[in-house]
Amino acid sequence: MRRDIFQAIADPTRRAIIALIVLQAMTPNAIAENFNTTRQAVSKHLRILTECGLVKQEYQGREIYYSLEIDKMKEIDKWLEQYRKIWENRFNQLDKILSTIKKQKK
Repeated sequence: MRRDIFQAIADPTRRAIIALIVLQAMTPNAIAENFNTTRQAVSKHLRILTECGLVKQEYQGREIYYSLEIDKMKEIDKWLEQYRKIWENRFNQLDKILSTIKKQKK
């Protein structure tokens, strides 16, 4: 079953897992050591992240390493871009208004 990436990043634990594996692949046990929860709970989060394609698994011997799928993160950035442009325009408008007010006070 494919999950939605926004469903995956809605959970703070999953966002924390993403932050952990952004620089290096980690095993589930290594990831679980960073949380005050069970290994099974971390495995459930990893499964959700894997199902939506944000995380990929790589087998090295008997170990599974999880790493971030950067291209999938770009989908999130692309979606956010539309809102980023709106806010940048609003901030630019606010800058102009504040500049005008500042000039009028002089």
